[in-house]
Amino acid sequence: MIGAIAVLFFMDWKMTLIVIVAVPILGLIMVPIGNAMRTISIRMQRQTAEFNSTTTESLGESRLIKSSNGEQTEIDQGDLAIDRLFATGVQESKVFAIIQPLMLLTMMAILVSVIGYGGIRVQQGTLTIGTLVAFLLYLFQIIAPATQFSQFFTQLQKTKGATARLEDILEQPEEQLEAGEIVDVSGLTISVDDVSFGYDLEHQVLKNITFDAHPNSIVAFAGPSGSGKSTLFSLLERFYQPDTGHIRIGDHDLTDVSLRSWREQIGYVSQDSAMFAGTIRDNLTFGLDKEVSDDDLWQVLKLAFADQFVKEMPDTLDTEVGERGIKISGGQRQRLAIARAFLRNPKILMLDEATASLDSQSEEMVQKALNNLMANRTTLVIAHRLSTIVDADKIIFIENGTITGQGTHQELLKDHDLYRQYVAEQFKD
Repeated sequence: MIGAIAVLFFMDWKMTLIVIVAVPILGLIMVPIGNAMRTISIRMQRQTAEFNSTTTESLGESRLIKSSNGEQTEIDQGDLAIDRLFATGVQESKVFAIIQPLMLLTMMAILVSVIGYGGIRVQQGTLTIGTLVAFLLYLFQIIAPATQFSQFFTQLQKTKGATARLEDILEQPEEQLEAGEIVDVSGLTISVDDVSFGYDLEHQVLKNITFDAHPNSIVAFAGPSGSGKSTLFSLLERFYQPDTGHIRIGDHDLTDVSLRSWREQIGYVSQDSAMFAGTIRDNLTFGLDKEVSDDDLWQVLKLAFADQFVKEMPDTLDTEVGERGIKISGGQRQRLAIARAFLRNPKILMLDEATASLDSQSEEMVQKALNNLMANRTTLVIAHRLSTIVDADKIIFIENGTITGQGTHQELLKDHDLYRQYVAEQFKD
């Protein structure tokens, strides 16, 4: 295009000005169309993401849908999502259908203008027919790539809209796993000093939390659901950073400690007992950078009272657990999660409702296993069943993100009204 325009200027600059004047006109046409395409593309990506999310959720919770007679509700929601996607796709097609004929019309208008003006110049004798014909041939060299450029510009805007969500993700800061000191946490006190945190600026989940967890002690957290106990564990795991206050391990601020070395020394058992698609062996050894023998695996399974049901599996350690562990029961998933914590041999143990999905017999067995695991470790426990934490060295009671009491079971029983009420309800027999 640049070469052809340069030749046109050399041949006749007056007629070339007609071509140049068309450029801002094309810009006025293409920029709004490109912006419209970008907006449609962003909407298309959002609707596609919502549809995929809804579909995945429906397939994953198919039993809940069936047991709740919710099939028609899910069908209606799916139809609505597909209709929205279809309508957005039609809008996108309309934009593409407009672009090419609009560009062709503009180019033809330029061509007609050049022919008309050139014809007048030939009639006046200021331009030869040969020059006019050569000018038109060079002009054709511009029309084809200009049309292609308009399509490219529209496609570029569509792509920019499609990648807008990816750009947001890529702009997020990465975790620096290796930055900071490598600290051995054995024998060090965990200190939480005046920590506040919220997932957004308007709502604080934790407010001015302060406590110490001394080495080889058991610190338990109790309180109503939604009071911020699991969020506090997320801060200790450094999934998030406190808005205000500090968390220290010994004399080290937690932000100065290598993230990889910190997490390597923690055994975390969550209340949902997450499992990956793969074998029991894969899930037990996940994240470990050392070879683990079958004897070691059977040993930790025995400590977690999980060896019996694993032996009854068709392929024992190589049995597939399915996506999110769907092929095994909730209690089995929880015992495998505890076995995984045994295998890590952590220096700090964090238990978030670790016995929540177990029947009373399994809970008693696993509680014995946990008692063995807690020995000579700093242990942080979240529990709604107060029977599992009455022997803790310290119980911290959290309400609405604030510590309203801390002490031993007997001290809280004496001084804390809501804790006393919880005890009365759970121990009424």
